[in-house]
Amino acid sequence: MKSFPKVAITIALFSSLTASQVFAKTTQLQSEVITTSEIQWGYLNPLRGDESPGAANLWGDRTKNVPTGMLVKFDKGFSSPPHIHNITYRGVVIEGQMHNDDPAAATMWMPSGSFWTQPAGENHITAANGEDNLIFLEIDSGPYLVKPSDQQFESDEKPINLHESNLVWLDQTDVKLINGKDAEITSLWGSNKLGQLGGAMVKLPAGYQGKIIVNAEEFRAIVIKGDLEYQSKETTNSKDLAAGSYFGSTGQFEHDITASKSGATIYIRTDGKYNIANQLATIIVSN
Repeated sequence: MKSFPKVAITIALFSSLTASQVFAKTTQLQSEVITTSEIQWGYLNPLRGDESPGAANLWGDRTKNVPTGMLVKFDKGFSSPPHIHNITYRGVVIEGQMHNDDPAAATMWMPSGSFWTQPAGENHITAANGEDNLIFLEIDSGPYLVKPSDQQFESDEKPINLHESNLVWLDQTDVKLINGKDAEITSLWGSNKLGQLGGAMVKLPAGYQGKIIVNAEEFRAIVIKGDLEYQSKETTNSKDLAAGSYFGSTGQFEHDITASKSGATIYIRTDGKYNIANQLATIIVSN
C-alpha cells in the first residue's frame, strides 16, 4: 500500500443535494447527495432475474462506457459460478461478509470496511455469508459485464483482498501534521498526486463535527459504517446519511458533517485536495 502524502486534519464536512441533481460543471449545482431512501434498485445481471444480486447506480451508468459507482446487495448463501468481467472493479464491504477470489482459493470472509480489487479477465467467484450483504462497487470504465470463465484473459493488474483487520490507519501519532486525536485515514489505491485519481477511507470518532473542504474536479464519498448528519450550502435541511449513502462535489466546496454516536467510516474517491477538520485539529490531505 502506498504511503499517504502530507496529511493534516481539520474538522469540517460537506452538504448535499437530491438524487435528481446533476453532477456536472455545466450546471449551477456543485454537489449532490443520495440517501438510502432515494436509491433505486434493479438487477446487477438482469438476464438472471431474481437469481441476480440487486444493484443501484450512485453515479454514472454501469451499462455504458463511463466511470460508475454502484451498490450491490447479496442474499445470505449467495455464491456465483466461476466467471470473469470485461473490466476491473474495486469493492468495499458495507454490510455482511463477502468472499471474492479464485475458485480454488480457501474462503476468507471479509467484513464491513474490507476492500478488494478484481482485475479484468481473471476467473473468480463471489460469495456472501451475512444475513444482509451490501457492497460498494466502482469501475473507471464500462460497461460492466459478466462473462463465462472460458473467456478469461491476462491483464497487467493483480487482485487485492484486504481484510478490514489489516487496514493501516494513520493518526496523530503517525503523521506529523496531525494535531489532536480525531480522524484517521488509510490509502487504498491510485495516486496521491494532484489531478490523478485515488481512493482512501477516513474514520471519524463518535460525535465528530466538522467539514470536508474540497478542491477537486471529482470528489465522491460513500458512507461505509455508521451514520452522518450532512448539510451544505446547497441543501435546505440536514440529511441523515446511513451506510450506503453518497455525497459528492466538483470544484471548491465544503461538506458539513456530524458523525453518529458510533462514529463513521467514509470511502473517498477524488483527483484533488480535501481537508478534514474540527475545532481542535486539522488533517490536510494534499498532493
